[in-house]
Amino acid sequence: MQHTLASAINFHGIGLHSGAKVSVTLRPALADSGILFIRTDVTDRDNVIPARWNYVVDTRLCTVIGNADRVTVGTIEHLMAALRGCGVDNAIIELDGSEVPVMDGSAAPFVDIIDDAGLQVQEAPRRAIKILKEISVEQDGKIVRLVPAIGSSFEGCIDFDHPSIGRQTYEIQLLNGNFRHDLADSRTFGFVHEVEALRKNGLALGGSLENAIVLDNVSVLNKDGLRHYDEFIRHKLLDAIGDLYLAGSQILGAYEADKPGHAMNNAILRKLFATRDAWTMVDLFMDDHKAGYLNTSARASSVAVA
Repeated sequence: MQHTLASAINFHGIGLHSGAKVSVTLRPALADSGILFIRTDVTDRDNVIPARWNYVVDTRLCTVIGNADRVTVGTIEHLMAALRGCGVDNAIIELDGSEVPVMDGSAAPFVDIIDDAGLQVQEAPRRAIKILKEISVEQDGKIVRLVPAIGSSFEGCIDFDHPSIGRQTYEIQLLNGNFRHDLADSRTFGFVHEVEALRKNGLALGGSLENAIVLDNVSVLNKDGLRHYDEFIRHKLLDAIGDLYLAGSQILGAYEADKPGHAMNNAILRKLFATRDAWTMVDLFMDDHKAGYLNTSARASSVAVA
C-alpha cells in the first residue's frame, strides 16, 4: 500500500552550492499525488515542481528540477533516495531556497527526519514500474541499463585513477529497509582541485569536510576517514536510487551501471519512457518486506509517470 508522512516536520541546513541557509518542511500528501517540491520564497509565479524525470533541467553537478516558469530546486537526489529507501510514496516538500540542504552529504539525516515524522499507510495500492525488456544508454565510456528482474536492485562500478578509490563495485537489492544501514550514510565526494575551480565560479560555496569526502591527489582529507571502505560507489548508487525515484514510482527491475552519474540516470529514464513496450505499471498491495513484489496486478497506464 502507499505511504505518506504521519506528520509535518521542519529542518534546515546549508545549500551545497549557494552556501545559503535553507529551511525545509516535509508534509503529508494525498494518495497518488507523488512527491512535490514547493518554493515558498517564490510568490510571483508558479512555485510547484513535481519530482519527475521530465522536470529535470540540469544534471552537471547535481540533479536539478524546474517548471515552465523557470523555478528550480537543486541537489534533490539525497532526499529523494531517503524517501525511496523509507517507502514514502507521497509527500510535499516546502523550502525557502533553491537547494535542498546538503546536511552531512549523505541521505542518513533525511532518513532520521522521516523516521521522526513517521509514516501513514494510505488506502491505495502502491504503483510500480515493472521493466519488461532490457534498455540501455551509453556515452563516453559510461553505460546504464535497466533489466527485467524480481524486486528492485542497483549494481554499479566506478574506476578512478586515485589511490584512495580505484575500482569499486557494489550491488544492493532494496528489501527489508536495508537502504538505511547499507547506503544511507555514504557521503558525496570531490577533489580539492575541483572544489577550488567550482568556488571560483560561485559554486560549492557550502561544501566542507563536514558535508563531503574531500580528496587531494593521494588521500582522503577528512579527519575521521571513510564510513565504508567502498563509500564512493555506495554513494553513487545512493544517487542513482534518488535519481530513478524521479520515475514517479518505484521501479521493479535491475539497474546496472558502469561509471554512473546524474546525467546517465536521467538519460535512462528518458529512454525508458520513450520505449513504451519496455515497461508496464503494476499495483503492489503489500510492502516489500511482506513479499509485496509477488502480489501484483498489471495495469497498462502511464498516468504515474507523465
